[in-house]
Amino acid sequence: MVENKEERPLRVAFYTLGCKVNQCDTAEMAALFARRGYQIVDFGEPADVYVINTCVVTHTAAQKSRQAIRRAWRRNPRSLVVVTGCYAQLDPEFISSLPGVRVVAGIGAKRELPNLVEEARRSGKQLVAVGDAPYSFEDLPAYFFGRTRAFLKVQEGCRDFCTYCIVPYIRGPCRSRPLEAVLEMARHFLREGFVELVLTGTHLGLYGQDLTPPLNLAHLVERLLELPELKRLRLSSIEPLEVTPDLIELLRRDSRFCPHLHIPLQSGDDEILRRMGRRYTTAQYRELVARLREAVPDIAITTDVMVGFPGETEEAFARTEQLLRELELAGMHVFPYSPRPGTPAARFPDRVPWPEVERRLERLLLLRDELRQRYAGRFLGREVEVLLEKVEGKQGLGLSPHYLSVIVFGPHLSPGKLVRVRVERVAEGTLYGHLYP
Repeated sequence: MVENKEERPLRVAFYTLGCKVNQCDTAEMAALFARRGYQIVDFGEPADVYVINTCVVTHTAAQKSRQAIRRAWRRNPRSLVVVTGCYAQLDPEFISSLPGVRVVAGIGAKRELPNLVEEARRSGKQLVAVGDAPYSFEDLPAYFFGRTRAFLKVQEGCRDFCTYCIVPYIRGPCRSRPLEAVLEMARHFLREGFVELVLTGTHLGLYGQDLTPPLNLAHLVERLLELPELKRLRLSSIEPLEVTPDLIELLRRDSRFCPHLHIPLQSGDDEILRRMGRRYTTAQYRELVARLREAVPDIAITTDVMVGFPGETEEAFARTEQLLRELELAGMHVFPYSPRPGTPAARFPDRVPWPEVERRLERLLLLRDELRQRYAGRFLGREVEVLLEKVEGKQGLGLSPHYLSVIVFGPHLSPGKLVRVRVERVAEGTLYGHLYP
């Protein structure tokens, strides 16, 4: 790497794969580089440093991570390519063997990343900094692009060890951001002009259990809703048994707490859930959905569903499909089982043949589209609030509180603005309408 002899700031670009926690991690790394005087640029632009924040939760995520690394190096072979995130933590030896990779940084190395980059630039050597995941929450600043939605990470780590999941081995033990630090970060984002805050965590429902004194997620939400500047608050994802009565009551009484919960199901068959190491039954999930709809009738409930887990018979898959039809959820993320080395499920017998996995996946993808369109159709002819995120002329794109995409037509549109829209058409799960006077 040649030294920067030009009178311009060094440019750094980020590429993020995987979950919203990874998006938060990228925002934290971006803030650290910005404080050092680096210019943050889009990943598609020329840069001196490319940072790829990887994911390894599935085979596809790992493959996309490798592709992003190679793409960065091909774009500018003289740049310094940095690889961080879960893939770097899991397999630093392999990552460091990829062409162009100059810095490999694990989960606990975010704070030191600018120093690692500058050391790699000076020495010309490859640096690998991967150790155990931290045991305390790293309270770092965050830099988000745009001024609409900010992801506020309040928790890290997981203790559930579902049999298919590599994340607890990588992300480490549960640790929470202290309440006052969360509130201060929220105030910072609101001062910066963000309209919506999205609470995120590896296992968000466990927020506060490691603090002294212990807290819970409902208490945190209640304190955040006391901030008068806050217009919208949303949860990223929460496990079924962690949707407490207090959380449901907050959803019911405060419209700023967005009526959308992403609650992973994974399977609609109790035996498969048991083999997965999930801690609930289909009856409990069904009852939770009923309680939520009783409190908030139009609530959007979305989910994750895994297809082809070892031992998933045709009958077990049929029960999953039937339950999803019965629940009529607002949307779902459907993905095939991907064996992760080191997890118990990777050693399970009774693998489902790939052609059968593909067939089941296709069936649920069709069902996903059907359910999304049906749920979105509830809002035809109604007035909805939209947070605009992108605007081109007299057309904007934004999100409703129910996490529905809305195409808006009208004058004087601008990103970050909350507008009222009369829904005139619904197509493929997207709402279309004009500004409501």
